Amino acid sequence: MAGVKPLRKIQLGREGTAGTEANATSIWRGTGGLKDETQVVFPEENVGLLSGTNRAYIPKVGGVLAMDSTPATFEQILHILEAGVLTATPAQDGTGSGYVYAYPLPTTSAPTIKTYTLEMGDNQQEEQMLYGYVEDFTLAGNAGEALTMAANWRGRQVATGSFTAALSVPTVEEILFSKGKLYIDAAGGTIGSTQKTATLLSATLAVKTGLMPVYTADGSLYFTFVKSVAPEVTLNITFEHDSTSVAEKAAWRAGTGRLVRLLFEGSSLGTPGTTYSKKTLIIDLAGKWETFDALGDQDGNNIVTGTLRARYSSTDSLFTEIKVVNELTTVP
Repeated sequence: MAGVKPLRKIQLGREGTAGTEANATSIWRGTGGLKDETQVVFPEENVGLLSGTNRAYIPKVGGVLAMDSTPATFEQILHILEAGVLTATPAQDGTGSGYVYAYPLPTTSAPTIKTYTLEMGDNQQEEQMLYGYVEDFTLAGNAGEALTMAANWRGRQVATGSFTAALSVPTVEEILFSKGKLYIDAAGGTIGSTQKTATLLSATLAVKTGLMPVYTADGSLYFTFVKSVAPEVTLNITFEHDSTSVAEKAAWRAGTGRLVRLLFEGSSLGTPGTTYSKKTLIIDLAGKWETFDALGDQDGNNIVTGTLRARYSSTDSLFTEIKVVNELTTVP
């Protein structure tokens, strides 16, 4: 039977050793595409033929898996953060059923990430990519919708294989944007102190993880290892044109540092903990406003959009940190 779209799937396996194949342990509840980036070079030459010859060579191989934008969940967002920020050690919240996964982006030292074996294909053919890591990801949402997540993974090479069998589709819970809360405080204050109500319309967090492949002459055509260089984080927020957006534009003009928190809560945990009683996603950033757009409108309603560029604040010991609270004792 030829391949059909409904039978496509993406499966993920956490590697014990980077680049060593791991069996998949989870099915990704979203869509995407795996592209083989094998590089074929046809060298230029003058050999008396208008058509040229079929001389060609392959100097390097690689692959990219683009995970399309899909509703973000408290469970599967962990895969993106583990492969793009660091390998977190979950901490039980007191005696509750909630576990806290903390993902601070690096400031003074390179993080240790978890690499993945990624399987993708359909009923006709599976292809897989080893040493998968996340180059960049976005979290975005609009009022009245789910928060979404998207990510671009890079790996050593793409090869055919077979799916890890007998995996069950995991249970997940969507993160709803309208259940989110926005907090903005001045640098040097306490993050999460001042909630800004009735103003947040949409937000997009864009993260370039700073992870890059390094190719060396070591007997293989794929990259040898992954190096951590400067990450880049921006947060676009669309506000009502109200006192909050007016105050933030003033902070932009004055070059005042800001502490921004986006907090999203989900269903109640089976057993409340010391700090958390619900599934939770927290995005904390220190930075300064970089730009504000001209006054816009949304169905005749005046709005304004600002871009905050995250930067390390020594006063607050903060750059960017993402926390996830769910009931998973380990990353599936």
